[in-house]
Amino acid sequence: MRQKTLIGIVVVLIAVLGTIVLIHQHQSGQLDETAAVDLQSFGERAAHVPGEGVDPSLLPGNPSPLPRLVDLGADNCIPCKLMAPILQELKDEYVHAFATHFIDVWKNPDAGRQFSVRMIPTQIFFDADGTELFRHEGFMSKEDILRRWRQLGVSVATAG
Repeated sequence: MRQKTLIGIVVVLIAVLGTIVLIHQHQSGQLDETAAVDLQSFGERAAHVPGEGVDPSLLPGNPSPLPRLVDLGADNCIPCKLMAPILQELKDEYVHAFATHFIDVWKNPDAGRQFSVRMIPTQIFFDADGTELFRHEGFMSKEDILRRWRQLGVSVATAG
């Protein structure tokens, strides 16, 4: 038990340090922009209204037809890049059960403030009324996301 806790702490520290280094590299222009994953397909265009912050319909307190998952990250963040295909699968396979949105907080810094993001990636689960149900910081697997939806009472059987 003690060893698992220690390993967990080390993993979290590595993730936090890696994120700090990436943020510093991004701000200083040291990252290779060609290595970025294109996350536009995850709803960034809809989520980012230039000069106006985040699409108001995605903000807490705003109702939507379905529960929604909002992932806040950046296209140059390694854990965010790892989540990109997961988010696309969720968006494609569970469109009937919940909406999936991605917001790049490096390109849209107001979003980080509007959602009170402390680290990226952050996943926020909202019910259809716009009430925040759960928040997770760091990488989250597809299985963990689906498990969380089930725990929150959302049916996540695949369509078909």
